[in-house]
Amino acid sequence: MRFITLLVPILLAIAIAACSGIETRPAPIDTFAAGDYKYYKWRSDPLPNPDNSKDPMYVMDPILRNAVDAELAEKGYVLDPGRAQFTVDYIFATGLRMGELSSEASNITPYPSVNPNRQINQAVVDNAYALGGVKETANIALQFNDSVTRKEVWHVIITKIVENVNKVDKTELRSSLKKGVKDALSTLPPAD
Repeated sequence: MRFITLLVPILLAIAIAACSGIETRPAPIDTFAAGDYKYYKWRSDPLPNPDNSKDPMYVMDPILRNAVDAELAEKGYVLDPGRAQFTVDYIFATGLRMGELSSEASNITPYPSVNPNRQINQAVVDNAYALGGVKETANIALQFNDSVTRKEVWHVIITKIVENVNKVDKTELRSSLKKGVKDALSTLPPAD
């Protein structure tokens, strides 16, 4: 019995950590893997931020570049603009995502069924409000292009629901980007 009481909190912590709200959608890796790439460069220069703007784009740019560089270096890719075989670039855009449909977020179902307890459950009502609204998302598309042909050889889209639109927390942003980039580049083959 004591084993179970110790196991439940550990499993709960793992489950909560796994639900980070970050979603990645990588493209097929075949074209990139066939290119036998090792060296890369960034397609665009880092964004200058002389006024220390708190705009999410300016805050995110150096953090994203560092996370991508670290993850690519871990896989054996080398940042060398002189010998670059492929370029890395990104597109950042905010988006909107609808929450759960009201029929899925409440105890009222459109299908005929037997429901012995028809009283309103306040927790279900609160969940319907919380899940039913529009959520803002931060979307980053990482794109890898061949340096010679300039054609796209691979891309991945990283999406995260923004918890607080009005405040940019650098520590949380760094942690989210690091995890998102690690997940996004996990399908990338190691460099030879």
